[in-house]
Amino acid sequence: MLDLNFDPFPIIETDRLILRRTESEDARDYFALRSSPEAMKHICKPLHKSIDDTIKMIDNINEMISTNEGISWAVCFKSDHKMIGSVSFHRIEKEHYRAEIGYMLHPKFWQQGIVSEAVKAIIDYGFKILNLHSIEAHIDPTNVGSEKVLQKFKFEKEAYFKENYFYDGQFLDTAVYSLLHNS
Repeated sequence: MLDLNFDPFPIIETDRLILRRTESEDARDYFALRSSPEAMKHICKPLHKSIDDTIKMIDNINEMISTNEGISWAVCFKSDHKMIGSVSFHRIEKEHYRAEIGYMLHPKFWQQGIVSEAVKAIIDYGFKILNLHSIEAHIDPTNVGSEKVLQKFKFEKEAYFKENYFYDGQFLDTAVYSLLHNS
């Protein structure tokens, strides 16, 4: 079984980015992301209505990290450390050495390779440091951009669930992708 410990919090650097812990000071930038209909289009969660919604989310994220149940990073440019997105491993199944990856980015930074750079960094961290055996992603099948990111890193489509998720008065489909270590 995986034995996780996110203390001290692992800061990850790439060529352009720093992936760091999300702090209460990020609430305004995170709110801009979580309250954006465009950014949330493929994420079946309610838009944040107030900064208080975001502060509660940041508190929940940090509780998840402190109990070693999952980990989430703020995605920032090295030049200013301002939060522009997030990447995470949530729903970690310690007994199966498996975690679900999640990521989102403010729309004004889309199509600049930022998500790919952050995703590559945490895939490496997941396999080399956390000792994961596999990483999965659950996506909205209409999210072509997310699908392309996963395919770039050789994730394979494992499942397609029809109308398995009820959100906002309708049933939605889910595509599940997976990447095995050393595949």
